[in-house]
Amino acid sequence: MTAPDGWLDDLERHRADKDEYLREHPHSPLPTDQRAEFEGLDYFDLDPDYRFDVEIREHDTKETVTVATTTEGEREYVEWGEFDFTVDGEACTLQVYSRGDDDEGFWLPFRDATSGEETYGAGRYLELGADDRTGDGAWVVDFNRAYSPFCAYNPAYECPLVPMANWLNVEIRAGEKTYEPPTPTN
Repeated sequence: MTAPDGWLDDLERHRADKDEYLREHPHSPLPTDQRAEFEGLDYFDLDPDYRFDVEIREHDTKETVTVATTTEGEREYVEWGEFDFTVDGEACTLQVYSRGDDDEGFWLPFRDATSGEETYGAGRYLELGADDRTGDGAWVVDFNRAYSPFCAYNPAYECPLVPMANWLNVEIRAGEKTYEPPTPTN
């Protein structure tokens, strides 16, 4: 898929803003002793082939699912719908989740063949909001924006685990790679 004008600049700015947040914001998930040495997250190269315009098919019956967390807790989400896309010739389907019964925004967790190798082992997330809707009602799913949950940077955070329905056998070589804490310089 061809990326729109400004796509590359927007993503580079988004990545720079996230690095600044992690390094400087008082609510950063990075442990305070890592912030001074933090030089930025590692990402796959930006690739428009991992950007899709998709139709999300709303489920007739929306099930509330309980999702386990990294700290043995649980969170509830509504399994709202699903969409299909193709990566390297392989057809894939992912479920989208919401906190309620509307389509105002979605949580899109996924694991793929890079999980535990090049990316965070428990998976990565995407958030879809109003800005991700196209004029014809489709959704832009851009895996270049895939991010690791806060627990990837600091195990004190509780993060929902990716439901098995969203475990992919293909590599999604886009978005954040595994966070490597900086080496202390003392």
